[in-house]
Amino acid sequence: MMPIDFPVEDDSPDRSDVLSGVVPDRPDKPEEACGVFAVYAPGESAAKLTYFGLYALQHRGQESAGIATFTGNQVHLHKEMGLVSQVFNETILNELPGELAIGHTRYSTTGSSRVVNAQPAVVDTRLGPLALAHNGNLVNTPELREELLQNNHNLVTTTDSELIAFAIAEEVNSGKSWLEGAISAFHRCHGAFSLAIGTPEGIIGTRDPNGIRPLVIGTLPPANSADPLRYVLASETCGLDIIGAEYLRDVEPGELVWITAEGLASFHWITQPQPKLCIFEMIYFARPDSVMNSESLYTYRMRIGRILATESPVEADIVIAVPDSGVPAAIGYSQASGIPYAEGLIKNRYVGRTFIQPTQVMRESGIRMKLNPLKDVLAGRRVVLVDDSIVRGTTSRKIVKALRDAGAIEVHMRISSPPVTHPCFYGIDTDSQDHLIAATKSVQEIAAQIEVDSLSYLSWEGMLQATQENPEHFCSACFTGDYPVGIPEPLKRSKLMLETKRPALETVTPV
Repeated sequence: MMPIDFPVEDDSPDRSDVLSGVVPDRPDKPEEACGVFAVYAPGESAAKLTYFGLYALQHRGQESAGIATFTGNQVHLHKEMGLVSQVFNETILNELPGELAIGHTRYSTTGSSRVVNAQPAVVDTRLGPLALAHNGNLVNTPELREELLQNNHNLVTTTDSELIAFAIAEEVNSGKSWLEGAISAFHRCHGAFSLAIGTPEGIIGTRDPNGIRPLVIGTLPPANSADPLRYVLASETCGLDIIGAEYLRDVEPGELVWITAEGLASFHWITQPQPKLCIFEMIYFARPDSVMNSESLYTYRMRIGRILATESPVEADIVIAVPDSGVPAAIGYSQASGIPYAEGLIKNRYVGRTFIQPTQVMRESGIRMKLNPLKDVLAGRRVVLVDDSIVRGTTSRKIVKALRDAGAIEVHMRISSPPVTHPCFYGIDTDSQDHLIAATKSVQEIAAQIEVDSLSYLSWEGMLQATQENPEHFCSACFTGDYPVGIPEPLKRSKLMLETKRPALETVTPV
């Protein structure tokens, strides 16, 4: 075995609640699982390129960050809890040599929030080490874990990502090549997985047969004319933009790309892929400057705002957004309705994760760490408040109260997605179904609970129409319960209600 530079494992208890910055409340938004990045860059510091790529993907995960680089058969690894800018500095990056790197930012959906679960996951094989970065969630984790334990693998984390790495290692150790071993392992994995995998020979990138999580390919010009073209993999195109890489194309569902000194090769390991990109990537998760379906998500989000205005008009004086994710839809709503757009809430963009917990009294009084209303904009106005989603309703209620305290005489809330009625099993951290407010309450009941004058959601049809793509190519299970990958019964029972208690949905409900 070649040496592997592992960090010291953290045996401290799970601190995910502390890391959220609000205890004991959970964030009232769906949380993305991870961001992955990989680069093959002869003539350049792959670690530094990866650092900037992860910096651009920081929104996809703020709990931990890691980079693994390769020099021959040796892998160099640094990963820690914290933001990218906290985990890495110039000295650390200089200690990660090599022209091939794998990077990861994490928000835990499988496995607790501890440094031992940070990625990339590194395991050794007969062909040398591999480093794996994963975005998504497997739905057959218990079965795969049991298989690997029965084969005497020493599992050291609680993540499904490590299971994928060990499954590849197991296939490679049976005598298969990197590509043969990876493809065999992928067939053992069920659920959502977009992967960037580093090996001594090159980088593997792949997406599950449904392509539920995104992964794109970019190119960098060679450092000099004698060098080959340099390739980049990233969860989103914003990860390419920051380092000056040019978007080439998406990794297709069920495709494996193999990046080596000889260039990029493509293999389709599934004969009939069924694209099901998570629609929430377009509504909320991905950065608005990222490109999907040949346009920026900013443009898509403005379009759903315009559709929302058509579906759910209201008489008002101003349109404001819950920043930052609600801004494009609010602008679209303003354009379609003719109601002026204004900034009514100012976001403190320097608020990160904090270990300083507000007291219970501070929480109850609505500590304004993130948003503060502009009284002179809101006073005496009828306000349309646009946000991208409501999950539990706790944050929405606090925002509405803050607007009324600032002098708003009416608050009409408009949501640029349908009601979230089902939990996600594919890499979005959502509550169990009984904690999703729209799973148990009608729109009228939700409006009463968050104390708005009216509440309307974007229709499911309007959301998909706005993509201008084949609507069957998107997963919208969190709105419909129609899961594209079958969910095992024990996993279903852990998050789904046995009986749906929610009344039939109304699209527009003044109260």
